[in-house]
Amino acid sequence: MAVEVLKKVYKPSMTVGQVYAKPYSSSSAPAPIGNVLELGLEHTEDVQRQDDMTQLGGGTHAEVRRVTEVKVTMKLADLNVVNLARATLGTVAGVESGTVTDEPFTVSGLGVLLPLAHIDPTAVTVKKGADALSATPVDMAGNYLIKPEGIVLLDGAPGITAADKLWVSYSYGAYAAIEALTTKAPELQLIFGGLNEADSGKPVIVDIWRCSQGVTQALTLINSGFGSLDVEGTVLQDPTKTGAGISKYYR
Repeated sequence: MAVEVLKKVYKPSMTVGQVYAKPYSSSSAPAPIGNVLELGLEHTEDVQRQDDMTQLGGGTHAEVRRVTEVKVTMKLADLNVVNLARATLGTVAGVESGTVTDEPFTVSGLGVLLPLAHIDPTAVTVKKGADALSATPVDMAGNYLIKPEGIVLLDGAPGITAADKLWVSYSYGAYAAIEALTTKAPELQLIFGGLNEADSGKPVIVDIWRCSQGVTQALTLINSGFGSLDVEGTVLQDPTKTGAGISKYYR
């Protein structure tokens, strides 16, 4: 049967499938990274040629080709915490839910945002006064709006004026915070579990033993369509792969 597979000529390709990743050389199991819209390998060659000087008309007498780089490219559709952190060279911190009592602000003017220390506040209370103990509550109606990013003071707020001291108390849920550009590019092992739609759904498995993943080319924050992360990296040599005919790069 293996001989028949090797001899098969008809093999059109239109693949879909799941991409798995894990840190290179770690003992953890590869985990799915979500919907990957595009996955590819690109090869760059250095070509050295020697001119044929033995006759009129020229030509090539000898040629040597060496691969100088193998690039892996991915378009990631799922902007989950792991993908975002890898694509922004970020450090992830999980922030547990909690409460904040009397976070202080000094009003510089109306129509502005008071960005809170934590996102998506609930059970918000705003007080006004020289100190937290003597401060009195400010009615929300006509004075401020509660938004995920903080408290927006309304223009013409009757209960708040410039230079007022405000004290904001609230609750918040658990969330993830990513500090971008705080670490080096990750080295990953990738596995593509592909299915060939143009060939009766037959499996196509690709192992990329070791590759770097660079920062995303763009992090689009406002757009009219679905967002994605375009990332690329370099396939690196895996010194643990040994033996005749065994690739140190990918299979």
